[in-house]
Amino acid sequence: MTPVRLFGYTDRISVKPGEAIQFYVSAEGTETAEAQLVRLIHGDQNPAGPGFVEQEVACTANGTWRVERQFTQVGSFLEVDDPEGRLAFADSFTLFAFIHPTWPASGKRQTIIGRWDGDRKQGYGIGLDEKGCLQFWIGRGEETVERLAADVPLQVQMWYFVAATFDARTRQATLYQVGVGNRYNGLLGKVALVDYDSHTSAIFRSKPGNLASTPFLMAGSRGRDAQQRACASELYWGKIDRCGAFDQPLQPAELDTIRSGLVPAMENLVAFWDTSAGYTDRGIGDLVVDVGWHKLNARGYNRPVRGQTGWNWNGFTDCFRLAPHEFGGIEFHADALTDCNWTSTRVVTLPRGLKSGCYAMRLRSGSGTRLSEEHVVFFVRPEKPQARIAFLFPTLTYLAFANERLSFDHPEREALTGQPAVLSDIDIEMYMRADFGLSTYDMHADGSGVCYSSYHRPIMNMRPKYRTPSFDVASGLAADLSIIAWLDQSDFDYEVLTDEDLHRDGSAALSPYACVISGTRPEYYTERMLDATEDYIAGGGRYIYAGGNGFNATAGVRDGEPWIVECRRRDDGYKPWISRYGEHYMATDGMRGGPWKVLGRATQKLVGIGLSSSGGGRSEPYRRMPDSYHRTVSWITKGVDGEIIGDFGLANNGAAGLALDYYDRALGTPPHTRIIASSGGHTDSYVVNQQLVLYSYLGLYGSYDWRVHADMTYFTAPHGGAVFACGSVAFAQSLPVNNFRNNSSCVLANVVEAFVRAGRLPGFAWVNEEKQWA
Repeated sequence: MTPVRLFGYTDRISVKPGEAIQFYVSAEGTETAEAQLVRLIHGDQNPAGPGFVEQEVACTANGTWRVERQFTQVGSFLEVDDPEGRLAFADSFTLFAFIHPTWPASGKRQTIIGRWDGDRKQGYGIGLDEKGCLQFWIGRGEETVERLAADVPLQVQMWYFVAATFDARTRQATLYQVGVGNRYNGLLGKVALVDYDSHTSAIFRSKPGNLASTPFLMAGSRGRDAQQRACASELYWGKIDRCGAFDQPLQPAELDTIRSGLVPAMENLVAFWDTSAGYTDRGIGDLVVDVGWHKLNARGYNRPVRGQTGWNWNGFTDCFRLAPHEFGGIEFHADALTDCNWTSTRVVTLPRGLKSGCYAMRLRSGSGTRLSEEHVVFFVRPEKPQARIAFLFPTLTYLAFANERLSFDHPEREALTGQPAVLSDIDIEMYMRADFGLSTYDMHADGSGVCYSSYHRPIMNMRPKYRTPSFDVASGLAADLSIIAWLDQSDFDYEVLTDEDLHRDGSAALSPYACVISGTRPEYYTERMLDATEDYIAGGGRYIYAGGNGFNATAGVRDGEPWIVECRRRDDGYKPWISRYGEHYMATDGMRGGPWKVLGRATQKLVGIGLSSSGGGRSEPYRRMPDSYHRTVSWITKGVDGEIIGDFGLANNGAAGLALDYYDRALGTPPHTRIIASSGGHTDSYVVNQQLVLYSYLGLYGSYDWRVHADMTYFTAPHGGAVFACGSVAFAQSLPVNNFRNNSSCVLANVVEAFVRAGRLPGFAWVNEEKQWA
């Protein structure tokens, strides 16, 4: 009997009351699911806190839903718009391309370009066989497919010019493979004794057949799934640079001309896809332009990676913006996924008057041990802002980590966290589900880093109750709900926003609120989001940075497609993988990938503190610092007995843990910032942030290096603004302990009450003293 499983996602994650939202659900082992709209209040099931808390909400969509199993097309490729069938060659033709395979001997057939239906065995294509040899083939729908293979295998991560010709008059087929590596563009140098070139030919018995329904694809071919639904198969691993097709067989000298980089002659040219066309300083779209007569443009599926170095990259420039003609590489992966493209299961119009908050459509099917439950999460922002507090869910960070597999595929993970991973059934299932895609912390099967993530797919770790296996604590959404539960418990009137809202609306999203509270790890920020936050604070806004490792990494989001985030990684800072040199700039918006600090925007400049270290295992408390007794800020610790704050918590029994931020004037901490409290005594599983280190040496650990600690800070900003920063990812999870009655809650309540109150902040009478500090 098929186990009952339910999975879902929505078309958008930020909606208003009264708006419609589409749900996409796939079911296994059942044809129905019971749907119930719920508001999510607390997500951490640690018994030291209130446990999982949700509130059922009346909605016309509650009840039984018909559900079905849905198909997901995994893998990136390009499909050519060829309505007149100009590429349905029935006689002579030539195909050519520059290619850079990243997994040639994958054990599976791969198609580089062609109009090929592998199930019907009709059409033609040029690609790779199971052992990584270039191959050209044609078929007419009969059992035997005629193939011509190169006699030299393709080398991984090396550039080649490849071409295939077919002369219908003589039936002669030729296959042409020439290495075009230079000193910079490939894995191997001139010293490697490797054969790259191959020229073979054969006489075929027939001409290719053509089905009207077969599309011309790059990096894949037409296939069918188990239910005989059309899909892309024989997917290609690697980069393709400029490629094209002629309706005649070119001679070797003509192919050599194209290989030299000259634009092909237009006569008899059916299509020439200039993969470097259409670049702008602010990004590259998914449309690959045919610069030939017929404009047979190609559109990307599952977002092929653009802005990659091309066959002619000479190493002098490291960004596609400076020399776009050298960055024509488009990279494809057979396990890429940015959109499941499922059929909509239900369109739900949300009730009017719905309280702003985090919601989910809870789906259940089965019973007893066969019960399956899914929370399809989304966020409801207000119709019109009215509260004085906004909580900002860090949804871009959720996307960056979406379905991450670090505990499985990164052998150094346990050394980094200082503890073995604690795996749940959800973690194992998430790892096994190739059809739900990867996170930007993972690598594709060919070893390339994943730079795109999306919420148009089920995200199994963006759910309440989720515990990250590496640290065995609640993280992401489940951890951020501790702040929501605290706001509810404290009777503060608040509304919620998401990173998507902040990126779309800029500072206008924040300006209605007197006080904005961040999530526990607001790590990934676009330039627009960072600018908006800085402008909000400088304009008199009051900001509570309720986490750690915030505002640290660049992220790219394309206008009109908020469900996809792009992350590129450089060799500075923590990184699960590194972009190849020359491929550090985001195709989405042209920004450099990696830490904001390298671009002159250290987190300290924005909120006073920035990442000092991270680790796992035991968390620590804060100890009050002398500044906390100063008359400008003593109100923050009002009601706190003694020196220690947060010697408890749902994240490893302390308020300072997981990722720690510290005060550093050299990185831009405002001069008048007060240190309210600091942590110390962290274990050696905490290591100094690599961005702060010039050399690696013994002693960069918790028990040795002074930088391994968290600072809780406060400073005032222009026009009555202010920033209170907690300095730790684990801080929020100390709030629920003892039913929210603890000194962490006390400190945060003091700050929130002061920030939402109209007029000047407590301690204002002495602020002028601070301005004189150097």
